Amino acid sequence: MFDLEYKGGNTVVFSTKKVSLTTDPKLSLVGLKDIKTKDEVELATETRFSVKNPDARIIIDSPGEYEVGDFTIHGIAATRHIDAPGEEKLSTIYRIECGDVKVAVLGNIDAKLNEDQLEAIGVVDVLIIPVGGGGYTLDATSAAALTRSIEPKAVIPVHYADPALKYEVPQEELALFVSELGVPVETTAKYKIKASSSLPAVLTVIELTRN
Repeated sequence: MFDLEYKGGNTVVFSTKKVSLTTDPKLSLVGLKDIKTKDEVELATETRFSVKNPDARIIIDSPGEYEVGDFTIHGIAATRHIDAPGEEKLSTIYRIECGDVKVAVLGNIDAKLNEDQLEAIGVVDVLIIPVGGGGYTLDATSAAALTRSIEPKAVIPVHYADPALKYEVPQEELALFVSELGVPVETTAKYKIKASSSLPAVLTVIELTRN
């Protein structure tokens, strides 16, 4: 039905036969080349993570309801990890549906989601969540706790230590999140999802090797 590939930072590419969708494509912020999004969907958890390609199929960087190709997208306002409670919500959580598979994409958000946000995320099969911490995003402990509260079938960690990337602040190793969550791990370069029924029977960490 669709494939998932990891490019570094918070950048994940969703691909179907009809359309490609890239989360947070501005990889130049971490020292890599930006993703080329011509005729593709840009999905930014913060406006600054979009490359704003005028030739993109659509640029989504705020809460709302969207239908693009095979994807139904629901954006949910969220507070960034670096902001104080009560400040303007400058991040967006996304719930993406493709066929019968539901995916939640969390950016660099505060770990304390309220009931309305959790209800809007709802039941999801796959959770994409940053885990690197450093005061910049969710750390291993808070990311593991949030994963348990959302209860996906598979969790894809992103935004963790990588010697090829230049993060604004040092990030923790992926191993910390894996240890904290304490569930099976599957490592692959491309995660192919055919249907919800093809996903793991128990919560599993999907380690997508960056490519």
